[in-house]
Amino acid sequence: MPFRRTVALCAFALLTPLVAAACTAEGPGYQSDCAVSGCTVTFTRGVNAKANILGVDAELVAVNGNTVTLRVGGQEVNVPVGETQPANGLNITVQEVTQEKVVVKLTTGL
Repeated sequence: MPFRRTVALCAFALLTPLVAAACTAEGPGYQSDCAVSGCTVTFTRGVNAKANILGVDAELVAVNGNTVTLRVGGQEVNVPVGETQPANGLNITVQEVTQEKVVVKLTTGL
């Protein structure tokens, strides 16, 4: 195996756990799990929660039946459960709504 390839594989093996550890964040009223495809944010209902996802603030504003209102980078967007809407350069998909939580996926569309 060439030296450069060996060094690259060793660096990848050493850095992979650090990248994986940085993919989860938690704050007051939210938890986020990020991967290459985007971030999944679980908001706790009844709590004023705001998460910074992919460099953009995302905030749960309201839930009316099966429609969730989010403020993403200052732009309000209404997203029915199971559907996707664009907001501030991101695609927002509401995956689940319960009495306790709202689960939202944010992707860049890349």
